[in-house]
Amino acid sequence: MTSSTLLLCSIALLYSASFGAEAWTSPYIPVSSLISKSLYDKFFLHKDDTACPAKDFYPYDAFIRASKSFPAFGTTGCLATRKREIAAFLAQISHETTGGWATAPDGPFAWGLCFKEEISPQSNYCDSTNTQWPCFPGKSYKGRGPIQLSWNYNYGPAGKALGFDGLRNPEIVANNSVIAFKTAMWFWMTEQKPKPSCHNVMVGIYVPTEDDIAANRTAGYGLVTNIINGGLECGIPGDARVNDRIGFFERYTKLFNVDTGPNLDCAYQKPF
Repeated sequence: MTSSTLLLCSIALLYSASFGAEAWTSPYIPVSSLISKSLYDKFFLHKDDTACPAKDFYPYDAFIRASKSFPAFGTTGCLATRKREIAAFLAQISHETTGGWATAPDGPFAWGLCFKEEISPQSNYCDSTNTQWPCFPGKSYKGRGPIQLSWNYNYGPAGKALGFDGLRNPEIVANNSVIAFKTAMWFWMTEQKPKPSCHNVMVGIYVPTEDDIAANRTAGYGLVTNIINGGLECGIPGDARVNDRIGFFERYTKLFNVDTGPNLDCAYQKPF
C-alpha cells in the first residue's frame, strides 16, 4: 500500500470513527464496480462444478442483488478498506461452504461456495430455551446458505429483518439464492452484543471494550473469525479451521491487490 493510500485510509478511519460508518458510505462506488463478474468467477473457480452440491446456486447476480439491501457493505472507508471487507466476507463464506482439499485442482482455496446446506447435521439446532424465537415442530435450523446460518435464534431475527419467516420456513435459505446471500450479509452487518459486527471490525470502526482488551480481542480478520465461530476455533494456536479461513483471505486480497491488514488469526484471543 502506498503512502498516499495509507493517508486516505487513515482519513477514512478517523471520519468513520467520529461520525459513524454511514458517514463514509458512498453510493457512487457500488460493490459491482469493485468486484466484476469475471473477478467473482476467479474467486470461485469451481463453485459450479458437478462435484459441488451447490452447483449454480451462488451466481454473481444474486450476490450483487443481495448487497444492495446493505448499502454500507463494501462501500465504507477508502478503496482498499472496501476491497478488504469484500475479500474478508467472501473468504469467510468460502470456508463455511468449502469443497476444497489439500491437493484440489487450483488449490484448496479455489473451492468456496461448494455447499448450500449442512450435510448430516447432528441435531436440528433448536435452542428450546430461547422463547423469543421458538422452534417449530419438524423444522431443522441446520446450517444453510453462504454463512451456514444455523440455530433458531439466528433464523428468527434474520427472517424478520429480511422479510421471510425464518422459523416456519428455514428451508428458503437453501432454495433462494438472493435470500441466501442476504442472510450471510445480515449476519455480517449485524451487531450481536457482546460481539461487534464483522462489518465494523473490517472497516475500522470497532471500539474494543475493557473485556475485549483483557481477552486480547484485537481488530483484524482474526476477530471476524472469533465473531463467527470463536467458541470452537479461537484460543487454539495453529487451528486448521482458522488457517483455512486465512488461506482464503490471503488468496482473495491478492486478487484484489490489497494487503490483508494485521491480526489474521485468533490463536490468542478469548472467545466471546
